[in-house]
Amino acid sequence: MTPSGSAAELRRTLGVGDAVVIGLGSMVGAGIFAALGPAARAAGSGLLPGLAVAAVVAYCNAVSSARLAARYPASGGTYVYGRERLGAFWGYLAGWAFVVGKTASCAAMALTVGAYVWPAQAHAVAVAAVVVLTAVNYGGIHKSAWLTRAIVAVVLAVLACVVVVCLGSDRADAGRLAFGASEGAGGVLQAAGLLFFAFAGYARIATLGEEVRDPAHTIPRAIPLALGIALAVYVGVAVAVLSVLGPEALGEAGAPLADAVRAAGGSGWVPVVRAGAAVAALGSLLALILGVSRTTLAMARDRHLPVPLAAVHPRFRVPHRAELAVGAVVAVLAATVDVRGAIGFSSFGVLVYYAIANASAWSLDPLPAARVAPVVGFAGCAVLALSLPGGSVAVGAGVLAVGATAYGVRGWLGRL
Repeated sequence: MTPSGSAAELRRTLGVGDAVVIGLGSMVGAGIFAALGPAARAAGSGLLPGLAVAAVVAYCNAVSSARLAARYPASGGTYVYGRERLGAFWGYLAGWAFVVGKTASCAAMALTVGAYVWPAQAHAVAVAAVVVLTAVNYGGIHKSAWLTRAIVAVVLAVLACVVVVCLGSDRADAGRLAFGASEGAGGVLQAAGLLFFAFAGYARIATLGEEVRDPAHTIPRAIPLALGIALAVYVGVAVAVLSVLGPEALGEAGAPLADAVRAAGGSGWVPVVRAGAAVAALGSLLALILGVSRTTLAMARDRHLPVPLAAVHPRFRVPHRAELAVGAVVAVLAATVDVRGAIGFSSFGVLVYYAIANASAWSLDPLPAARVAPVVGFAGCAVLALSLPGGSVAVGAGVLAVGATAYGVRGWLGRL
């Protein structure tokens, strides 16, 4: 149960613009700089159809998340929705999938910063980035929103340069954009699963439900706005890069956007693109730590995680213990794990999280028209999750099983 009294409540300071910016900071981040290459390798000429599939699933999830957030404007996102609509276990499972999966995603973003800023010391830079951004979040949500706004502005400017340089080049060829499925339907779905990772940030808006003004109106407006802007950016960048490299060369590119700019004759812009990738990863990491700490707060309030993590700082009005705990775990992971494994597991956890969100939204309204988005979103999450590489599915399912077992043991002990 949420503690009562103003001392246990978070401060409502975010408007629609701030919420949209936080969502964009989570979506228009390192994913667009890194995911296009692996997605093109998986789908070949089916890259753009894969992007379309990812966008459809993301839109359905956004509709479900917006409706649920308007009904339950509290921190915790699908952890709260699943608990209220489906039962305590499903809320717990959603929270577990989010916290564990997104903690891995935090580590992946931190390592991305390190890889772009100082490849030889990527782990050390990653840990430093986690420490700095945890301190920023500790200082209050309003400071975090302003920093995210600056990061989003820089990243959008860099992506605009990529589009202009590529489409303005003599190397651009519309023939390379031909739709198809050279790697089959499985390749398109795997590409959609990889690209979905870049869309998933809009949930960060829902997890901040206790910190936005008038959440019943702000959140349903902010989520589709953030998703629509991100989709427009992704389509523009994908078309520009494909028109220069084509799907085969894009699939082999180590740094897809930088390689496309270089191939287009804009070598002078390559350092700018690399810097933009590092800034984008910082923006994603900032918003991820923000969202994971709020879900940790909600689960600690319900005693699914250690109760001391539910504390709210008396001055800054933020879940300071949850933020410090999340930052510490992410720093350890950033110092030790491999970025590819972290991203694969994170994608599986995120899709499970949204599947539970769609199931929760399905229970809101019995009218068939209101259930279209939840049904499509749930089916899409299930298909994309199972289309991920086998190792990611196996590890993700194992970690979810560990969480479910812990829940059962805790319930059994409570009955003794």
